[in-house]
Amino acid sequence: MTLKTYFSNIFSTIRSLLKGMRRTGYYFTHHKEIITQQYPEYKPPLPERFRGEVVMPHNADNEHKCTGCTACELACPNGTIKIVTKQEINAAGKKKKALDTFVYHLELCTMCNLCIVACPTDAIEMAQSFEHSVFDRNSLIKTLNEPGSKLEEGIE
Repeated sequence: MTLKTYFSNIFSTIRSLLKGMRRTGYYFTHHKEIITQQYPEYKPPLPERFRGEVVMPHNADNEHKCTGCTACELACPNGTIKIVTKQEINAAGKKKKALDTFVYHLELCTMCNLCIVACPTDAIEMAQSFEHSVFDRNSLIKTLNEPGSKLEEGIE
């Protein structure tokens, strides 16, 4: 490396530094323009197709559409969903499989949407929530069916 190249590199570095400082000084003296948006006060609108987490909607009578078929559990590529079923006897006296507990491990979920596509009754969907920071990973294990919930009438 020659002496000329050495001083040329130093000169271009100082010039680049001054160019950046000029831009910073401009924004420092012109307070009318808002450059940074504060996150907790301003939350950007999310796209309609954003995938945040899996939820199971319930109606006003605490009823859901999940039949316990385990199609979502089988479609999940990494075991995020665990369906626990029970046997119920209907009015005709026949035994029928029903949902007991729908366990969802949010910390394992890749938000791939395969479980939503696989569900034949559209019992689960992706929510718009994205703030899942916690100190304890156990709080990311969620039971999606609410206590005392039952299957909606007319869904089999």
